[in-house]
Amino acid sequence: MPLKYSNQRSIVHHHIVLKPHHKWILGGAGGIIVIFMIALSVFTYTSFVRQELNYNSLDKRLGDLRTETQKNVNDISSSLLQTREELGSLSSDIGDINKEFSQLKASVGEDFSGIIEDSVKAVVTIRTDFGQGTGFIITNDGYIVTNAHVLADQSGYLATGIHAINYGGNRIALEFVGYDGTLDIALLKAQGDYNSLNLENSDDVQIGEKVIAIGNPLGLQFSVSQGIVSAVHRQGTNGLNAYIQTDAALNPGNSGGPLINTNGEVIGINNFKIGSSESLGFALESNYIEEAVNSISREILGQDLL
Repeated sequence: MPLKYSNQRSIVHHHIVLKPHHKWILGGAGGIIVIFMIALSVFTYTSFVRQELNYNSLDKRLGDLRTETQKNVNDISSSLLQTREELGSLSSDIGDINKEFSQLKASVGEDFSGIIEDSVKAVVTIRTDFGQGTGFIITNDGYIVTNAHVLADQSGYLATGIHAINYGGNRIALEFVGYDGTLDIALLKAQGDYNSLNLENSDDVQIGEKVIAIGNPLGLQFSVSQGIVSAVHRQGTNGLNAYIQTDAALNPGNSGGPLINTNGEVIGINNFKIGSSESLGFALESNYIEEAVNSISREILGQDLL
């Protein structure tokens, strides 16, 4: 019996008493859990702070980019407005080139129906700080002829900032080569390759043959007027019998533009008109144009150009 009691007591003691190593195990596990929870909280907070800092930094960068982009847009807008102001009303003046070509070809008839579109590609508006006129390209590598008075002010001083506007509305920088004051011819140079117009032998020009004048009368770009040759070898203000008389309408701005025959060749360069008369225009004959151009090119370039 005592033995039985002892065993029972031992069993009861086993269920209610924890040994030291058991306490250590449970206490260690709880500490680990607490440490883990603290570490997790610290990590979560640190991640949140880092994300907040990254967000603020990103927001600041986006703000800077928006400011920089807006500045660039403003700069571009200002440049476009300045360019538009410099070119003036060029776009509205030129308008729809194809539509204007069709109207011009219809107005001048079959004699020039296939010529205007080709010829106008070699005609340019000459612009300076004093005003504007017309010129035309005489070689494929960009030599341009115009009237010398187009490039000078009333005191005879040469203009600065000379440039051309072609039929497509493109601005082209020009280099002044030289001029002939007696024949009122100036030679200019543009860089690049271009369509050009050929000069006809003006000795072959016949009174009564049809002609067209291409120019920029009163600032109206690439206008075409039609007429006939009224006379040849007329005397000009320089005393030379070197001018074709035509009834094709010529106005300020036509100066320096070509007078073209039905073969699409230049027979003269439009130079002046008498007073307010509407049918008394004069163009320097093409043989004199060639003489002046070659004289200038020999002096400046050391060789004939035409």
